Amino acid sequence: QAQLVESGGGLVQAGGSLRLSCTASGRIFSSYDMGWFRQAPGKEREFVARIRRSGTRTYYADSVAGRFTISRDNEKNTVYLQMNSLKPEDTAVYYCVAGPEDRLAGGYWGQGTQVTVSS
Repeated sequence: QAQLVESGGGLVQAGGSLRLSCTASGRIFSSYDMGWFRQAPGKEREFVARIRRSGTRTYYADSVAGRFTISRDNEKNTVYLQMNSLKPEDTAVYYCVAGPEDRLAGGYWGQGTQVTVSS
């Protein structure tokens, strides 16, 4: 059974918006920081955003700061990534991650959801 399930990807024109969702089991969601990574074709996987388990702190890659917002709903065990002012270079497979404070990428990974931004 998948521990993290993403949804919300799709095709959007440049300048548009999408919201990604990731639902985790209650045990995982309450125990870990949550975040998003992405991987574009031919490129390495990169960090996008992170939210602390408490929800009090968020962190963003410079490339998305000011355009993307990460949030979490503790009642729904769901983390969101609101993506605005999308650019073609945001095209990638986006992965939801749950992990400890000092090693987010070493935790649980979702299956990924495709985001395609057309110019």
